[in-house]
Amino acid sequence: MTSDRGYTCSCCGARHSELPLHYAAEAPAVWDPSFAEADDCLLSSDQCVIKAQHYFVKGLIEIPVIGSEEIFSWAVWVSLSRENFSRATDLWEAAGRESEPPYFGWLTTELPVYPSTTLNLKTNVHTRPLGERPFVELEPTGHPLAVEQRTGITQDRVREIAEAVLHPAGDGPR
Repeated sequence: MTSDRGYTCSCCGARHSELPLHYAAEAPAVWDPSFAEADDCLLSSDQCVIKAQHYFVKGLIEIPVIGSEEIFSWAVWVSLSRENFSRATDLWEAAGRESEPPYFGWLTTELPVYPSTTLNLKTNVHTRPLGERPFVELEPTGHPLAVEQRTGITQDRVREIAEAVLHPAGDGPR
């Protein structure tokens, strides 16, 4: 999803026709490409298992854009306990799964656009109807990401994030 308003990038000076409203991490921060061939590891578009000991699901941190009907989102990875991961997997294709209570998890995606790490922020993962990615609710702390989720962000902040992600000093979301 993108905004219909473009912007002029302060990093490269180019005019971009669309302002992105969604970014996704391909894998949890602890994933290593060498795991791809291991029998006890799995990385799909929605789930990840590392060494049959660490379990992750991909969900959305949604942030309202102030003064707009638009929603900004980060597709992030959250670690779950073995029991909660098994339960989520059992219900993955089940109608009515959205009535399941939320699962506690730890954020395992580093979003470098924040001044302090986003790794290991406490979350609740809310299952949604079939075909929808889970909603990741951050614990209501003073962390800037949690504050943004509660209070929303401006279009200027959306532009600032776009510039930081599209022209990173280091890595993008991981």
